[in-house]
Amino acid sequence: MQSRTIGHMQEDSRSQIELALSTRWNASRHSSGEALVEEILSLGFSRIELGYDLRIDLVPGVEKMISSGAVRADSVHNFCPVPVGAPQGHPELFDLASLNPRERLSAVEHTRRTINFAAHIGAHTVVVHAGNVRMQRLTEKLIALSAAGRLFSKTYEKTKLRLQVRREKAAARHIAGLYESIEQLLPVLEETGVRLAIENLPTWEAIPTEVELEDLLKHFNSPSLGYWHDIGHAQVRQNLGFINQFRWLERLRPYLCGLHVHDVRPPAMDHLMPPRGNIDFAPFKTFASLDIPRVLEPAPATPGTDISNARAFLERIWQS
Repeated sequence: MQSRTIGHMQEDSRSQIELALSTRWNASRHSSGEALVEEILSLGFSRIELGYDLRIDLVPGVEKMISSGAVRADSVHNFCPVPVGAPQGHPELFDLASLNPRERLSAVEHTRRTINFAAHIGAHTVVVHAGNVRMQRLTEKLIALSAAGRLFSKTYEKTKLRLQVRREKAAARHIAGLYESIEQLLPVLEETGVRLAIENLPTWEAIPTEVELEDLLKHFNSPSLGYWHDIGHAQVRQNLGFINQFRWLERLRPYLCGLHVHDVRPPAMDHLMPPRGNIDFAPFKTFASLDIPRVLEPAPATPGTDISNARAFLERIWQS
């Protein structure tokens, strides 16, 4: 295996911490890629992440804007563009950790297409959701209990323990499938120079957990593979008592490829623009200062003024 050198981990020498905006925010509203990018430029952004709901008809216009130098795309969110035949875009259309070999092959093939698309438009990172353990989704019950003021109640702790035990029994086969999928993707990653960044997800059913991810990254020990930290997702996991966000962010820092930035209203209302939730973003300054993509990821219905205010807010606290 190659030695692990994720790179781009020095503090950003630029005077400003530039934020990108995900096209997840506005792709559904546009029939032209040029118009999609122009709307983002009008908010003061010069960088974008191409989201998983970027339709194929939008691609020519987006490519034109990128090639002209009007905008830069540093990251692409799997699966992008939306696969032909899919009713709509979704990051879990196909599952890299599925127990079904055919589904894993589909996930690998469509991820490979995203990697090649990223290389084509000059993006160096593809963000992926790795999959989910096939089991009853008890995280939703924990969220409901927390919202009802029963966080860490007897019922809450019993449900949480049941969730963890069931996941532990079922996870190993999924993790083995994920390792197999990554082995198949490494050649195209190495050929293109694109990195595959596995994103943390908010539920406990999701793959991998922080422990599983650390083991995976150590196992492959490859510069083609890294970690994408979603601040909002990690906050949901912390709100539910699964993790301590900063402890794990610091531990996985050597593998860090980028940040998704959005706020959370407890316990789990995410994809809000700061400071409309309860996250204290000031302590993230150390990580936001690294030379990695920092992508605002608002919900599609978010007003443009909220996004502009979030950008100004984050630049103020992270550049002070």
